[in-house]
Amino acid sequence: MVDIAKANEEALKKLLEARPFWVDIQPAIECVPGMKKNLILHAGPPVTWERMCGPQRGATIGALIYEGMAKNPEEAEELAASGEIEFDPCHHHDTVGPMAGIVCPSMPMIVTENEVTGQRAFNSLNEGIGKVLRMGAYDQEVIDRLKWMERVLGPVLQKAIRKAGKIDLKNIMAQAIQMGDELHNRSRAASYILFTKSAPYILETLDQNKLSDTIEALKFQEANIHSFLGFAMSSAKVSLMAAENVEGSSMVTVMARNGTDWGIQVSGLGKQWFTCQSPIPEVLLFPGFTKDDVGRDIGDSAIMETYGIGGCALAASPAIVLFVGGTYDLAVSKTMDMYEISLGENNVYQIPSLNFRGSPTGIDILKVAKKNLPPFIDTGVAHKDAGVGQVGAGLCDAPMDVFKKAVMAFSEKYAKN
Repeated sequence: MVDIAKANEEALKKLLEARPFWVDIQPAIECVPGMKKNLILHAGPPVTWERMCGPQRGATIGALIYEGMAKNPEEAEELAASGEIEFDPCHHHDTVGPMAGIVCPSMPMIVTENEVTGQRAFNSLNEGIGKVLRMGAYDQEVIDRLKWMERVLGPVLQKAIRKAGKIDLKNIMAQAIQMGDELHNRSRAASYILFTKSAPYILETLDQNKLSDTIEALKFQEANIHSFLGFAMSSAKVSLMAAENVEGSSMVTVMARNGTDWGIQVSGLGKQWFTCQSPIPEVLLFPGFTKDDVGRDIGDSAIMETYGIGGCALAASPAIVLFVGGTYDLAVSKTMDMYEISLGENNVYQIPSLNFRGSPTGIDILKVAKKNLPPFIDTGVAHKDAGVGQVGAGLCDAPMDVFKKAVMAFSEKYAKN
């Protein structure tokens, strides 16, 4: 007979003990397991080109142009539909991607290692705000920025981190939560801390022949208030990888959306996906957009809530609440709800406004079903059509259907033991 409580205690312990460090920057083709020249990775559960939402199609178009595999959007769409390009979830390759989550071979990737297990996870460098690939935009401005990140930003950061050896990301996240970040929609403090830690190594590895490149990279990192998001996401992924495949555990190890489907994976159920239609978030819109413009919930960034931050730590981040269209009382209420469906409290990520109580960590599908209380996500929102980009930010409850399906599968598997 499987002891579910003991299994959950083991899974949570592995999650909490994880020590994620930034250790390298490498092109995806050189570091992401299974990456090849005709492979495009995407956020969320498996999806085909025919079923892809607008933002994910737009980001795919941009990726194919960026890789030089297509000259224009028309060629890119034809190639994507031809069968010559393979599509697979980022999560199948120890990778996570924000929003559309598109990862292609040439992209410089953050390499994050769990010092406890030696496992590694990967995320692309953040493009900043405005028209960006992750939001489904693919015009020349987007392509030029990606090329600059490959040619300049990636190599500058690679030399810096190789000089540093490693940078402790968990320590940065713990500090940032006490400075007002919840690390999903707001990573401003964490981005600044990372900048101060990496800047000396950037200067120490300065190539005098490429002084302008270094200055550009420093300015870009300093101005990008979301630069830490990729580091946080890969930290969450590599930490949760340690808690996968614990026999009898009902802890969620993946929550991910592709703009078409919403899916989860559960520790005791391995790599099996449980999916349903992705909902449309409640949105605080940017000027010029209406509710009709809003795409369905999308992105691997729900790994933050799976990890125990993001929406779980919303009470730590008063500054983000107005941005996503809520109130501070709602933020506290949602964080308190997350305690009800979590296996424990974080031993490092502490919320000042809750008397430094650890953030709720380890979502339990059995508690979600018993209390009929879904996890809460705060997220960016893309336009439903390809090529437009972000339209706002919003709040979204995870759909209960995926948890009900997972509970049924869990009961069938473990009722026999």
